[in-house]
Amino acid sequence: MEWQDNGISSDIEDRRGGGGGFGFGGGMGIGGFILLLILSVVTGRNFLSSGGGSSDAGPEPGPSAGPVEQSAGEERDVHLISFVLDDAQKTWSQIFAAHGREYRRAKLVLYRDITSSGCGTAQASTGPFYCPEDEKVYIDLGFWRDLKRFGGDTGDFAQAYVVAHELGHHIQKLLGIEQRMRRLASQDEGEQNPLSVDLELQADCFAGVWGHSTEQRNIVHEEDIAGALRAAAAVGDDHLQKMSGRAVSPESWTHGSSAQRQEWFKRGLDGGEVNSCPTFDGKLAP
Repeated sequence: MEWQDNGISSDIEDRRGGGGGFGFGGGMGIGGFILLLILSVVTGRNFLSSGGGSSDAGPEPGPSAGPVEQSAGEERDVHLISFVLDDAQKTWSQIFAAHGREYRRAKLVLYRDITSSGCGTAQASTGPFYCPEDEKVYIDLGFWRDLKRFGGDTGDFAQAYVVAHELGHHIQKLLGIEQRMRRLASQDEGEQNPLSVDLELQADCFAGVWGHSTEQRNIVHEEDIAGALRAAAAVGDDHLQKMSGRAVSPESWTHGSSAQRQEWFKRGLDGGEVNSCPTFDGKLAP
């Protein structure tokens, strides 16, 4: 992936030096990650991706109050995320403008171990997620290490895919898709999981829409795309169930299988348009 280091994005909110502001004794680490993997299978909710925070929101801390201690590798990750965040949001601004709409930029919060969000407590062990209440993406950079342990790729474009997927949820919020999905899910309990799968696969597809733009500009190449597909497969529900030693149960899926996640990412990558991503297949009325 041929990206330019343009420094830290103005849309980054860095809380890594603030200690989280809770006094809970830090995050759960890899042990908690494994626990939440098992909980994902038992409850049918994927705690390793979007929306894994708990519902007890505390006071939201501001940006990091002190200097951030980081390794050279972590600093590079921050600059890569900044590039992806700015480039993806610029791309979506152009797409929205082409359809006569105004794009509202999301923020991205970097934190360590634990912090608060508009959707509740964010913990490192839950993985990256987007909170529609405050329109922010939350990422603890330790997720890349955990993703690799579970068979994912941590190359540049694989990391970019994760950020672009979470921004895909922001697009859904701006287009009213997320709100209509939640309303429909509240009306029919049996549709909650299938609708959640549709939402997540569409976010994968929207990540591919941005990927299409990077291909056109020769920022990413074939080997980069292969890495993103491996990352998508690593967070497929069937893969997570197999990793936990349980039988694959499609009825409990909330994010889609590895094959589905790869398929919809590729659809967005090939089509490059919002209408390339009709995962709901007419289920949501405007």
